[in-house]
Amino acid sequence: MSQVAPAVAQNTWAFMRDPMIVATGFREYDARWRFPEEVNLPGLVALGLGIGTQLRRHNKKPVIVVGQDYREYSLSVKQALVLGLLQAGIEVKDIGPCVSPMAYFVQFHLDIPAVAMVTASHNPNGWTGVKMGFEPPLTHGPDEMSELKEIVLSGNGQAHSGGAYEFVDGIKDAYLNDIIGDFRMQRSVKIVCATGNGTASVFAPELLRRIGVEVIERHCDLDYLFPNYNPNPESLEMLDDMAAMVRQTDADLALGFDGDGDRCGVVDDEGEEIFADKVGVILARDLAKYHPNPKFVVDIKSTGLFVSDPELQTHNVTIDYWKTGHSHMKRRVKEIGALAGFEKSGHYFLAEPIGHGYDCALRVAIEICKLLDRNPSKSMSELYKALPRTYASPTMSPYCEDAEKYEVSERLVAKLLAKKAAKETFAGRAITDVITVNGGRVVLDNGAWGLIRPSSNTPNLVVVCESPDSDAEMREIFAEIDTLIQAEDQVGEYDQKLD
Repeated sequence: MSQVAPAVAQNTWAFMRDPMIVATGFREYDARWRFPEEVNLPGLVALGLGIGTQLRRHNKKPVIVVGQDYREYSLSVKQALVLGLLQAGIEVKDIGPCVSPMAYFVQFHLDIPAVAMVTASHNPNGWTGVKMGFEPPLTHGPDEMSELKEIVLSGNGQAHSGGAYEFVDGIKDAYLNDIIGDFRMQRSVKIVCATGNGTASVFAPELLRRIGVEVIERHCDLDYLFPNYNPNPESLEMLDDMAAMVRQTDADLALGFDGDGDRCGVVDDEGEEIFADKVGVILARDLAKYHPNPKFVVDIKSTGLFVSDPELQTHNVTIDYWKTGHSHMKRRVKEIGALAGFEKSGHYFLAEPIGHGYDCALRVAIEICKLLDRNPSKSMSELYKALPRTYASPTMSPYCEDAEKYEVSERLVAKLLAKKAAKETFAGRAITDVITVNGGRVVLDNGAWGLIRPSSNTPNLVVVCESPDSDAEMREIFAEIDTLIQAEDQVGEYDQKLD
């Protein structure tokens, strides 16, 4: 196969004929492009051929499950990908439109080693991508993505005989049954179920009703135009809408699901948005009572409460802070035998005996319902207020081109390290540490912290701040970080900033 072109003009003969893939779409743990500006259909055929070639290089059984999220163009993207997989001699098991964790589930359910899920996840319309893996419950990490990038962009995909295609129906019920088991709610609970008109609309309301929840649907009609807002439960727009519905309907809580059903957002009965890391602490407190000496993996963006919370300390909990990203987290959970992993973006990784170790928003929804059932006298807000108080920012994302964000992040981390070395103060406090496992997390003498890191899947930097003492201090930390960021010419506007 000839080398893949980095760019081909749309509405040309070559665009219809020649594979085109922009190299920056190969990210740390999945692939994402603007479609068709950065990848065309022939390029997606080349990607499928590359995935199939890589699967054979790793001496895995040449069988793969494929599915796609509910976007206008996802079916055509998947069909092009499947064509490439067939060229590589791979046996394709197509489960049709689905949430990403349903595709991961099929790897266990049908004993299939590989998965390729066509999804742009929580990215807005105009984006597409693929989440892939060859060893359940893991998905590709940086090494596998670098290998795949080289195969595809250098035109080293290898055709092979033996390709076959089968559409596999009936997976939805098996997936939901696996999540629910024999659990049924014993207490009466009313939940706002928000899906942003995305793929989870087909799954989440039914799941909750089957366990006995009174469901108030919010934007649960499928509409790939996303007419209300992009389904992203980390976005304040979606969270604020969920909060308004809770107050309007006197619901016990709201659960929000992203575009491919692997992330979950929570709003309590008072209409307060609970960031996912705090939900993780609440869940960890509950799970630690039933699973002795548990290990939890926590991403670097998450609250310091995982270490400082007195209740978690009484249960001999081991906390492992790790790199942000669903692939990094899944791998680490499996590697150290953790019970669960918690990521601030809303990915939860529940391992055996709770789940299979991959990120599944619907399974998390069930675990939150079990949590409420085990605490029948407490509301979600009471469980939240029982945590030690901290003051945390939302995840904020100033724009920075993919080709520049890593260098910019390195410069910013170097400035943080220089401040520590010079014993300068930060937001009026001494710097005790700068954690550089993933960007730079500057830690202050009272446990407050601020993080700058490059986003792994969008052209942005990521900024998060937290103080155990006051909202004002959290804002001071952000102001210090923002001053450093504004000195970088390559950084643009934030998606959202502190009010």
